[in-house]
Amino acid sequence: MKYTKEQRLNIGQQIYEGRFTRFEAAEVYHISEQTARDYMRMYRDTNLLPPKNIAKDYAAASAGKNKPVQYETLNAMTKEELIRLLLDVRLTEAQLLRFQEKQPE
Repeated sequence: MKYTKEQRLNIGQQIYEGRFTRFEAAEVYHISEQTARDYMRMYRDTNLLPPKNIAKDYAAASAGKNKPVQYETLNAMTKEELIRLLLDVRLTEAQLLRFQEKQPE
């Protein structure tokens, strides 16, 4: 499947920000994991961002995404936004569990 440059950058952004691993993105978007990696690099280079440190990213994700959400904020969200938030939370939880399993004790 062909993606526009904007779509490739969006996929790359999701990988860079930790919403997907490149393997998960490859499965969801029906691309190879190498292509997903290339999309992430294209996003990173386009926005002049530094390379990612995976362990550091998971720690930052767990610290930043566990902030309580105000009721008014949730009440003002559309159905699609709420679904996306729920998916992001579940994905982050799965990534953190996977990361914890890989850590030596």
